Amino acid sequence: MIYHAPIKDIRFALNELADLAAICGLPGYGECSVELTDAVLEEGAKFAEGVLAPINKQGDQGAKWKDGEVTAAPGFKDAWRQYVESGWVGLRAPEEYGGQGMPALVAAAVEEMWCSSNLAFSLAPLLTLGAVEAIHHHASDELKSVYLPMMASGQWTGTMNLTEPQAGSDLAQVRSRATPAADGSYRVSGQKIFITWGEHDMAENIVHLVLARLPDAPAGVKGISLFIVPKFLVQADGSLGARNDVRCVSLEHKLGIHGSPTAVMSFGDNDGAVGYLVGEPNKGLNYMFTMMNHARLGVGIEGVAVSERAYQKAVEYARDRVQSRAVGSPDPAGVAIIRHPDVRRMLMTMRAQIEAQRALTFYAAAALDRAARHPVADEAARNQALLNFLIPIVKGWNTEQANEITSLAIQVHGGMGYIEETGVAQYYRDARITAIYEGTTGIQALDLIGRKTAMDQGAIARALLAEAQSTANKLQAAGFDSAAGNLSAAIADAERCVAFILETFGAQPQLAAAGSVPFLKLMGIVLGGWQLGRAALIAKEKLQDADADSDFLNAKIITARFFAEHLLPQVSGLAAAILNGADSALALDDSQF
Repeated sequence: MIYHAPIKDIRFALNELADLAAICGLPGYGECSVELTDAVLEEGAKFAEGVLAPINKQGDQGAKWKDGEVTAAPGFKDAWRQYVESGWVGLRAPEEYGGQGMPALVAAAVEEMWCSSNLAFSLAPLLTLGAVEAIHHHASDELKSVYLPMMASGQWTGTMNLTEPQAGSDLAQVRSRATPAADGSYRVSGQKIFITWGEHDMAENIVHLVLARLPDAPAGVKGISLFIVPKFLVQADGSLGARNDVRCVSLEHKLGIHGSPTAVMSFGDNDGAVGYLVGEPNKGLNYMFTMMNHARLGVGIEGVAVSERAYQKAVEYARDRVQSRAVGSPDPAGVAIIRHPDVRRMLMTMRAQIEAQRALTFYAAAALDRAARHPVADEAARNQALLNFLIPIVKGWNTEQANEITSLAIQVHGGMGYIEETGVAQYYRDARITAIYEGTTGIQALDLIGRKTAMDQGAIARALLAEAQSTANKLQAAGFDSAAGNLSAAIADAERCVAFILETFGAQPQLAAAGSVPFLKLMGIVLGGWQLGRAALIAKEKLQDADADSDFLNAKIITARFFAEHLLPQVSGLAAAILNGADSALALDDSQF
């Protein structure tokens, strides 16, 4: 199960579609350049292919829990040591705390390789960087100086402790408590569930970010504060002291990502876990949401990454597996199944969606960088609004389709795909959590129709669709007739759906909500088709160069055409479900289910 980092595809998406050169030119990214990014990608590919990918399958054996201690899956601890020594943890961590401060766009490209090569392993640095971001934006300078250098280096890892058994996604139900202590710290108590990499033996300390309530906190989400609760207390000289009153009481038994320990964490079973307030009281949920765009973008990357790994495995098998004569051939000799039309259809369905998702994800990452660094305030604000709109689509569409794409990879293998020894089933199992992480697809879809569409009267949605229509017009002028026609038809359907959401969200919110997930998927397909349309136009222009990589560029054009002809037509069915059939989802009485 060899993994080959798709560097040529990643570079094309970075440079041609996300405008990496312009991102590197933003204030604060002085060390970034296209050339440096190329070198980073090359080294990242070597690490992903040579260190992380080989231990992915053995990582499926899982981490082990015993008496509150967790031993990482085979090979993971040594891989983490190499990862830290190579400086990868700090790629997008703040420079002032030892990180490299690279753009989110560059980090997204490298993170795709980590997630493809070993999804379970990649979650440790992803959670650590999320915790770094929250501390960097909201903690006191004193807390930053204690925790950020060690986390940016990877010597310590980080977690997010949000939900509890009774709460699920409704964090208003959080019950964990934090009581002030005489020394200015707090004593935190309560239980948290689904804590990714909540306990392990790879790093010397684990920094938990914990949502809890102060004694006088108001009810609901407005009464939640954020606390740093380290596994080991940090002494005045920076060395580690006593074990804090926090322990892992069990690990969840999961469908997939077995190499990533998902912990049930208990705080304050004895004297109370020592914690430190981040920022102001009762603003914890707001602080966590400042890192939510990064986190949800990261999960979207997970979706496209595990799809890429499954696609590579399917292509490898299809080239090697000889079965049945070629369709229409008089020769009875068997051929590699990659020559069978339906297998080719499945592979192209996988490939086209992966390329569209990668392009849209990098486009969103570029918007994140512009929102954070653009020197013109209006342009930064426009990109923030653009990012806010794209995030639920990138997160929701990429991960929902990861379930389909990894399933197709099994289908390409036939019966062998259902056998664990083949290895492709691991990607299918690993992918399933991504549509649940950081808010389910339903939650993303409600966010998309509400805060991201209705609240601005569809301004960003319509602006994006207008850009897509401009691309459709260019496709028509360039002779890509079917792609142009199908993209234009899909855009028209999307515009009607935007109008429907604006009409019903206030007056009939249940009707709008019933069509929210189809709308998210519809927008993913339309905007993915737009990105591949852009790719086809760029590829056609580059084919005029004397030294053009014609095979690569022609493949971009063919992939865009396939997406336009096979996937864009799905938009009409999704639109019909939204415009004409949303009410049928509400028709049955609860008792009739």
